[in-house]
Amino acid sequence: MSSQETLFDSRAFRRALGNFATGVTIVTATAPDGTRAGVTANSFNSVSLEPPLILWSIDKRSSSQAVFEQASHFAVNILAADQIELSNQFARPRDDKFEGVAFDSGIGGAPLFPDCAARFQCELHQQVDGGDHVILIGKVMAFDDFGRSPLLYHQGAYSMVLPHTRMTQKAEGQPASSAFQGRLSHNLYYLMTQAVRGYQANYQPKQLATGLRTSEARMLMVLENDAGLSLCDLQREVAMPMREIEEAVAILKRKGMVADAEERYVLTPVGVDQAEELWRIAREQQEKVFAEFSEGQVETFKQMLKAVIALG
Repeated sequence: MSSQETLFDSRAFRRALGNFATGVTIVTATAPDGTRAGVTANSFNSVSLEPPLILWSIDKRSSSQAVFEQASHFAVNILAADQIELSNQFARPRDDKFEGVAFDSGIGGAPLFPDCAARFQCELHQQVDGGDHVILIGKVMAFDDFGRSPLLYHQGAYSMVLPHTRMTQKAEGQPASSAFQGRLSHNLYYLMTQAVRGYQANYQPKQLATGLRTSEARMLMVLENDAGLSLCDLQREVAMPMREIEEAVAILKRKGMVADAEERYVLTPVGVDQAEELWRIAREQQEKVFAEFSEGQVETFKQMLKAVIALG
């Protein structure tokens, strides 16, 4: 067998690797002299649970490589689906990537970004030579799990998580529920709760794929139709605890989607665009679910629901 190395077309190799969909992270660190660095990377991976180890790799030619080599700690910020601009900012060369970006200082001074899907604060455990990259293995000292839908990267383009169609389709010939028997099949409350559960099973993942939590999405959709709502108005419309509403308002303001207007909250142009996207998702789901019913049946159903709501 020949020991001659196989010749690679580097561009074709990169394209082939691009078939493996990954998440998107921004890895950050601060050197002893206070110099900060942050790079967008999709080479993040888990290594071990005991001890808790993760890894990522950085190009040896990167201007940030010296900072990560000197820093005692680094942070891995796993980006949420709506953080494309943040990803782009740290993927492009610039004098100060942190300019205009909100962040907190974590262990060892490593910058931590808000509104991510998750964050891992790591102590540098080991550096391994990896060809034209350096592989950095970190021991996880602390982490945050925010439960946001992550930003994905596939074949050179950003993407997002959606449920696989085979996981959302009912098996042919299988009844929707084997529990619709006896008195349950005539109990309207039971049927309504099961209907909501079935509707959300396919709709909610699409909504969460925008990178917004349910509370944030609901608030944007309410403000889209009723601009200028106070906190009390929002609580009445979205039916959530005041603590969650205040947290959602703070996050949406930080994202530039909501602004203050004389003790009321209104959508910014960015917020209007996001609300339109949420309403598009809602409209498509509604059209899909009720496609087999006539307009008259759907209208009657709406009137019945409004009447039941009014009773409350």
